[in-house]
Amino acid sequence: MATDNRRAGSVRTGSAATVLEPVVTALLGGKVPVALRCWDGSTLGPEHSPCTVVVRSPRALRRLLWAPNELGLGRAYVAGELDVEGDLFAGFAALRDVVAARDEHAGVRLGPSGWGKVLAGAARAGVLGPPLPPPEQEARLRGRRHSPARDAAAVIHHYDVGNDFYRMVLGPSLTYSCAYFATPETPLEEAQEAKYELIATKLALAPGIRLLDVGCGWGGMVLHAARHHGVSAVGVTLSREQAALARQRVAQAGLADRVEIRIQDYRAVADGPYDAISSIGMFEHVGLARLREYFAVLHRLLRPGGRLLNHAISRPSGRPRLDRRSFMEHYVFPDGELHEVGTVVSSMQELGFEVRDVESLREHYALTLRRWVANLEAGWDQAQTLAGPARARIWRLYMAASALNFEAGRTSVHQVLGVRPQGDGRSGMALSRAQWLTGDPGALAAPPPPTPARTADSGHVGAGAAG
Repeated sequence: MATDNRRAGSVRTGSAATVLEPVVTALLGGKVPVALRCWDGSTLGPEHSPCTVVVRSPRALRRLLWAPNELGLGRAYVAGELDVEGDLFAGFAALRDVVAARDEHAGVRLGPSGWGKVLAGAARAGVLGPPLPPPEQEARLRGRRHSPARDAAAVIHHYDVGNDFYRMVLGPSLTYSCAYFATPETPLEEAQEAKYELIATKLALAPGIRLLDVGCGWGGMVLHAARHHGVSAVGVTLSREQAALARQRVAQAGLADRVEIRIQDYRAVADGPYDAISSIGMFEHVGLARLREYFAVLHRLLRPGGRLLNHAISRPSGRPRLDRRSFMEHYVFPDGELHEVGTVVSSMQELGFEVRDVESLREHYALTLRRWVANLEAGWDQAQTLAGPARARIWRLYMAASALNFEAGRTSVHQVLGVRPQGDGRSGMALSRAQWLTGDPGALAAPPPPTPARTADSGHVGAGAAG
């Protein structure tokens, strides 16, 4: 790499920063928003900057020439050709803002003359050349979008990174979804426990109830529900690494008689009815074309009077699919789709659910992500050992950028509570939200009689995720 840098990045006259400044400003659509240091030590940008973007290799500029958007920046960062020193969040926010300021669909509108100047400057800097192959960590899925096999591949790409890596980032609870903070200072583990309890309260969990957790991850929800509410629970996931550790945690908790973990697509679950269903952080893997199927399956698995809690990242408006040129689509959540909450509510009601409650936890997810980034930063050397330097950098970038998006309102997260009404219209809900949300036993409907468990084929692999 050092030889390549000297050859490809040899500047004909002046420093790299001097030659590259017009190129970089043109590609970014304006002035360089933060300090930038080039591979020869030269700098440009504001003198007082909360962070410094380090261009370690001229290959980073070549990537940006071929993909002048967040994907080009992301590839350079994953490859180690671009780095951020100082305030990580400030650096990512500045780069994101200048990229987002352009029309994301049109890209860089320089015109022939503008591109001629950019290419001339790039030639002087020695960064011209054919497109570089993307880092090997970039997802390459095959098959029909959101088919069981392709969904399984997408889930494995994201979740089978290593349980030890996830434990270091997420903390002891191994909960890979938004926590629920009483205050910004609430410890992460306490906030994750509060999230599970919030869901349990909304579902009116109690002894005798049978719970299905779709996309159970490492078993956090089913463990909480069985331990604190006496339910019998089934959790399904497509990640073999998650399932193995979840089963181990269930056994260690002495709950194997009440909790079952399956490697199974939710579409293959055939042992209903369940009294309650939770889906926490899995819905992002369900495409718009599959929404009706998803809610139809869950409606079929739920008894009349049962409740569904759908907890998912959402998009305020716009297309559900991640942009095909986005960093998230290529490196983090391939085939991911974020649905507008109104679409979710309408889809649920069209399939027979009565939506009883919608709650946004947007600020809570920003706090959660900042805690995860802090965990990753504190164990950075260990993270690189466990997952590899490139994978650690992917998670660092995606979690920091996601925190900023939640804070800015570009992304949200909603819990939507639905009931499958009984034949006579009864919902089993208390008259006021305050009553059932506080878990007032006198206000909650009496739990149904225990539902006999059935034996299911637990070997089918298709599309679930993590919770």
